[in-house]
Amino acid sequence: MCGIAGWIDWEQEVNGQRQILDRMVATLARRGPDACGTYFSQCAAIGHRRLSVVDPEGGKQPMIRWRGNHAYIITYNGELYNTSELRQELEAKGCRFTTTSDTEVLLQSYIEWGPDCVRRLNGIYALGIWDEKQETLFLARDRIGVKPLFYAQRGKALLFASELKALLAHPAVKPAIDREGLAEVLMLGPARTPGHGIFRDVYELKPGHSLVYNREGLFIEQYWKLVSQPHEDSFETTTAKIREILLDAVERQLVSDVPLCTLLSGGLDSSTITAIAALAYKREGRAPIHSFAVDYVDNDQYFLPDSFQPNADRPWARKVADYYQTDHTEIMIDTPELAEVLEDAAIARDLPGMADVDTSLYLFSREIKKHATVGLSGECADEVFGGYPWFRRQDMIQANTFPWATSPAIRRKWILPEVAKYIRAEEYVRDRYEQALGEVSRLEGEDPVAARMREIFYLSLTRFMPTLLDRKDRMSMAFGLELRVPFCDHRLVEYVWNVPWSMKNYQDREKGLLRHALTGLLPEDVLWRKKSPYPKTHNPLFLDIVKRRALAILSDPATPIRQVIHLDGVKEIAQSGLANSNIPWFGQLMSGPQLFAYIIQLDAWMKEYRVQLV
Repeated sequence: MCGIAGWIDWEQEVNGQRQILDRMVATLARRGPDACGTYFSQCAAIGHRRLSVVDPEGGKQPMIRWRGNHAYIITYNGELYNTSELRQELEAKGCRFTTTSDTEVLLQSYIEWGPDCVRRLNGIYALGIWDEKQETLFLARDRIGVKPLFYAQRGKALLFASELKALLAHPAVKPAIDREGLAEVLMLGPARTPGHGIFRDVYELKPGHSLVYNREGLFIEQYWKLVSQPHEDSFETTTAKIREILLDAVERQLVSDVPLCTLLSGGLDSSTITAIAALAYKREGRAPIHSFAVDYVDNDQYFLPDSFQPNADRPWARKVADYYQTDHTEIMIDTPELAEVLEDAAIARDLPGMADVDTSLYLFSREIKKHATVGLSGECADEVFGGYPWFRRQDMIQANTFPWATSPAIRRKWILPEVAKYIRAEEYVRDRYEQALGEVSRLEGEDPVAARMREIFYLSLTRFMPTLLDRKDRMSMAFGLELRVPFCDHRLVEYVWNVPWSMKNYQDREKGLLRHALTGLLPEDVLWRKKSPYPKTHNPLFLDIVKRRALAILSDPATPIRQVIHLDGVKEIAQSGLANSNIPWFGQLMSGPQLFAYIIQLDAWMKEYRVQLV
């Protein structure tokens, strides 16, 4: 993958501001360690950092192509999985290509079809295209939001970048947090409301949206959304289509000119991707695909099964690797290291994140990068097919809030009472929840149970899944590792969205429909293994470390976190059963220990970014 940044300014000539663009692009160096480039004209400054994956020589950016005397310039982060089809269609229209890169295909698609080109794309992308003659900037983000893209308007200038840190490198963008941004971090975090950039007047281009900026103003269009309609296919046809789309999605994503691997936990999702990839490699006569698993020192000693994590992953990952004869590597992470890099992960993410769930992937990505540049991951199958507890537990289904965060009282304990009042803490969450429900495409005549399950799926796909995609992108790109997510193929998401819950809940099992669709591909015990979330350390040392560090940070009256965090409330949690409780306050994996780790990340973020509360 790559990093993109730049701005358009109608008032000040940007040509003399090269140092500013250089600073913005430099913040993205870890996303694109292989090359960098810039483009300047009177109104436009466009930058790029490149991670070379396809056509290392021909895909350099910013890329310029001409039609007559009309110049188009692209900066692009992503991968197109239907490059060959688009290329053939464009060649039939007379287009001639000089590279094999998907960047050139994407740019020529825009030249041919304009902003509507995004409707033809199958891939993950955040892109900016500058039309020099028409003085028009076009930004777009993939349908699911796998690749990040932020923007800010300052006067007559529009700035954009892959990450918040790049925007903040421009002097016009200040690290100011107002009441709304504070509520996002303290009450919704590590999730975010779609479109919210946390810092004041900074925005995220929402998934499935495009933006046009010209002298007439800024215009945003939603080019894709989930539309509810009756599902006409039989159960047999449904499972066959799911299998067909998934096989095609994985095989399309195996295209790479650099070493590629899979991330394998031994769970249904990662095992499916590994199986499809391994069989494709074998069919093509290639060397066995490399698979990577992560585990933690002494987990065999401390792991205790519970309703959220019923069994350990390592034996299952080995079983799948042996079954498909992959070139398998186990990465072992020690618990102290998970705590040591909490600050690093927060900076990589630009925000406090998922604590050790983030640092685990951060360290895992660091080790994978020593062997591969591209990886395929099983992320997002749970949101698409219904794998989480909140798809099955009635207390979560019926909760009048986001079902992965049903304990707002825990948050209120560690937020200063005056801050909670200032940000309208619980009202803010309620308003955002109601906003999300208002977006759901309703199906006329749907019974109340099915309608509620549709809401749960929508909440999961648009409010929970982006948190995991942010994590996946930032933790991996911190080491120049590109992770692809086949379960986010928009064709699969679109199709499964309208499959009724009665089918998705086949055999009354989480992701039952997906399991049945994969019959014959995986060993039966792997196929029907009870869901286990992303692996984590079970060593009590992690709680000891983060609790001690969080309390030490808060003991300093000068630390900026004291402006928002209630020291007495945190002490009360530390001394109570909540500290080592397995009851999550966000998702499945963020419970007592992760609360202290989140405080550490919040403190690091406020210091590193010099956050100003306004």
